Amino acid sequence: MPLVFLALDDTLLDRSGAFRLWAKGFLDEIAAPHEDLEWLVSVDADGLTSRWDLADLIRDRYQLRIPAIDVVDELKEGPQAFERLDPMVGCALEIAADAGLVPVVVTNGPAEQQEARIRRTGLDRYVADWVISEQCGVSKPNPRIFALAAQRVRMRLAGAWVVGDSPEADIGGAAAMGLPSVWLHRGRDWVDNRFAPTRVVGNVIQGLSAIMATR
Repeated sequence: MPLVFLALDDTLLDRSGAFRLWAKGFLDEIAAPHEDLEWLVSVDADGLTSRWDLADLIRDRYQLRIPAIDVVDELKEGPQAFERLDPMVGCALEIAADAGLVPVVVTNGPAEQQEARIRRTGLDRYVADWVISEQCGVSKPNPRIFALAAQRVRMRLAGAWVVGDSPEADIGGAAAMGLPSVWLHRGRDWVDNRFAPTRVVGNVIQGLSAIMATR
């Protein structure tokens, strides 16, 4: 039964889509131009920009007089209100489990926030377990976080796969361990010459299918 380590953001959950929906409503609320949506999505950088830095950028651009902490709280909580688990992703996870795969979420980020998202969306019903960087003190692409995830489900790393959208955190982590990987391209080209994914697909459903096809 091979392990499958799955990223959370923009892999199992559509974090970018939820952020875009929130951003549109937020910009409407502060009467900002509609074309600023692409600016806000861009500076968010798929969540890689610090919430405090992003809050400062927003306050400066729109000359908002509300405290930065209020904007940070909105950035943390607002997009999550739009986040849903795609039923087809849940179905794919069930099929994968029935085929003998053991899905485990491996994600970077704040423990309380990430676990809340996993439970609130119902994703917890479809995975064997999860490991969150803040909770275990180590982040992707460090191989240690994947080893800890394997320990959580009492399995060996041998034969495991890594699935995710981040070239560095997910595919780089797999390469560091010598494990096969599936990269979710999301319309991007692979440009890193240090390592490469075993498979390239458009979404996590295709990724799970690709893994099952190798068995």
